[in-house]
Amino acid sequence: MASFIKPSSGTKTSRRSFAPVAEINVTPMVDVMLVLLVIFIVTAPLLTTGVNVNLPQTSRARSLPQDNTALTLTVQKDGTVTLSAVKQDAVTLDIDTMVGRLAAVREANPQIRVYVKGDKDVAYGIMMEVMAGVTAAGITQVAFVTEPRLNPRAPR
Repeated sequence: MASFIKPSSGTKTSRRSFAPVAEINVTPMVDVMLVLLVIFIVTAPLLTTGVNVNLPQTSRARSLPQDNTALTLTVQKDGTVTLSAVKQDAVTLDIDTMVGRLAAVREANPQIRVYVKGDKDVAYGIMMEVMAGVTAAGITQVAFVTEPRLNPRAPR
């Protein structure tokens, strides 16, 4: 950081006394902050991971509370079940393995929540098998994830 010395005002003598002036140069700090902002804007969309499913739309959907201990079960169109947790990779499971894993998680944390994301084109029977597996594991706090309908008066 640089500083310069400015002549002090006041008496006019043959000898000038100089007083240091300390000023902060804000321009480099603003440049650094703008670069950091651009980096965060570019990298934020890359941090979201998950399985792409076409969620059904409902007219009375409420936002779910953000919960870092929740598990997400994703049922894709072909019936593939994927289990994912916060800060962990998604794991593809069959129904029997899913029940065992959910039971183990429930033993470690009895207050665990499970969010079920099902593609709107998944067969009803597959969704009921998944729900039966969740309840067989002893988990009672289960919620379905939907998207709000863009036009509530539009036909389904």
